[in-house]
Amino acid sequence: MFTVEELQDAAALVHRSVPPSLEYAWPLLSSEVGAEVWVKHENHNPTGAFKARGGVTYIDWLKRTRPGLRGICTATRGNHGQSQARAAVAAGLLAKIYVPYGNSVEKNAAMKAFGADLIEHGADFDVAKDEAFRVAAAEDLAIVPPFHRELVRGVATYALEFFTAAPDMDTVYVPIGCGSGICGVIAARDALGLATRVVGVVADRADCVKKSVEAGRLIETNSADTFADGAAVRIPVQEAYDIYSTGADRIVSLSEDEIAAAMRLYYRTTHNLAEGAGAMGLAALWQERDRMAGKKAGVILSGGNVDTDVFLTVLGGGTPGS
Repeated sequence: MFTVEELQDAAALVHRSVPPSLEYAWPLLSSEVGAEVWVKHENHNPTGAFKARGGVTYIDWLKRTRPGLRGICTATRGNHGQSQARAAVAAGLLAKIYVPYGNSVEKNAAMKAFGADLIEHGADFDVAKDEAFRVAAAEDLAIVPPFHRELVRGVATYALEFFTAAPDMDTVYVPIGCGSGICGVIAARDALGLATRVVGVVADRADCVKKSVEAGRLIETNSADTFADGAAVRIPVQEAYDIYSTGADRIVSLSEDEIAAAMRLYYRTTHNLAEGAGAMGLAALWQERDRMAGKKAGVILSGGNVDTDVFLTVLGGGTPGS
């Protein structure tokens, strides 16, 4: 998908405003899991999530290819929207962001703080996405789709950093929403010629990706009712599917309780906040800890933007929405 040089060029661009994030093997976490666990801390990025990288490369590409552009329009559950608003406003563009009703209060507030014109629409991400596409066409705004080569090129810079720091990982566990994160990891692994297995991770309640890979074709689900909002997608993206269906070793699904338990495990062993989707990689590793015993594993802490009341419920031993 990309050459090493293309990824290095993307990293040089991204690092002007998004510093390389920490990767670290936490001793207590490794001890509890029974494997050498390396964590890629995308929760420490300027927007608190890995999406910040894709915003930089996508907006840069838009500015170069569409001179005179007035602004962008996109849909999100929060982290993608923060990324796009941050990069677009810095480039002098309008950022119109659609979210579903009932979206994270704190993510909404963060997007507004980055300068987004925030609009609530629809019952879930996929309905909000359809409206964003309609409005972009009607108002002559550039649509930012959930998946695009330039988004993936930016996102892949976290994997380039990770694999450069720890090239001998046996397996890396990556949460999947629309797919830019896992596709970036697969792209970087392949560009570097590594043998690392990539495992995609979804929620049981939002498992269109797992169903699609098992069926060999895109499968839509009727709902995506998981508190891991960054992975709450009903409709898989064909372009992403084409990459992870062959590039991932397997897809693992998680219960809501497993996701909440991984959030607690992160906090107890590393004192890092993880939102639901951000903890899914670790939850999958914990589920497969017998399989991974004694091996070197990587997990992507892809976001830390959890609402306060949700995190309090998790720390208290509960599972949001149960």
